[in-house]
Amino acid sequence: MLPQYPASVAISLELRDYLQPFFLRVITGISEHTFANIYLFRNKHGYRLSQVACRAGGLPVILGQDQGRPFFMLPFGLPEKEILAELFRNHKKLKCASPEQAAILEQQDYVVAEDRDNFDYLHARQDLATLAGRRFHKKRNRVKGFVSSFDCQAGPLVDARMADALAVLDRWRDKAEETEAFDDGDSAGDYTEARDALEHWQVLGLRGRVYYIAGQPVAYAMGEELPDRKTFVIHFEKADTAYNGLYQFINQEFANTLPENIETINREQDLGVPGLRQAKLSYHSFGFVEKFTVTPAP
Repeated sequence: MLPQYPASVAISLELRDYLQPFFLRVITGISEHTFANIYLFRNKHGYRLSQVACRAGGLPVILGQDQGRPFFMLPFGLPEKEILAELFRNHKKLKCASPEQAAILEQQDYVVAEDRDNFDYLHARQDLATLAGRRFHKKRNRVKGFVSSFDCQAGPLVDARMADALAVLDRWRDKAEETEAFDDGDSAGDYTEARDALEHWQVLGLRGRVYYIAGQPVAYAMGEELPDRKTFVIHFEKADTAYNGLYQFINQEFANTLPENIETINREQDLGVPGLRQAKLSYHSFGFVEKFTVTPAP
């Protein structure tokens, strides 16, 4: 159980069994609204957990801070107006509100703003798996160039391949410290979270693949299936940029190996970083998971 607001507790792996039934009912499609995400980014955003009373019982609330500024998230639904007002008094801002929540709160005279930097990019799995059509010809050519130059083997992420994936991540970190270049949506600065994901992939419900050239690990990709069982979120892709076309190859290969029930791939946000936005837009998403920030009226 979680403490009653305003008391709160740190996020731990032990809380997953309690929280997972709540997360399994979340249908927003928002990439932040999974246990894996709030656990992995618990330190970056200072996440803590509390709960408030509601008609159906206790409603978990996620509390956080961005650069010392408090905020909260409500992936499991909106509480009564009085409780919501108290949350706003203490935490100023609701982040990652769904379009449905935003519409309700706008009617209650809260100030609603699009958070475009955090929109999740949505792709048809078939598009990424086949790269068919003129709009993907550059990606297709890079994959062809890679395949003609390198014999790349792959296998599912299991404990026996953990050391290989960690070696890829360490090399990626070393190169990321030298450059801020982005290749097809990979983002710098998330080494700690990516390592945590690898070390706890099973309990977090993640799945992935590790890639090898000449027997040496060169890349990995991992993510998780959302409760709708039709969407898969890509949380991390790390690759050795010394191999031209490797990122494009693992992007396509991973999409091909996802279960047939997966129709949509969520490649998360661009954080407003120009290079990252350009890389993500180059894959021609069919839409976005929209997110909103809500604040009290002045």
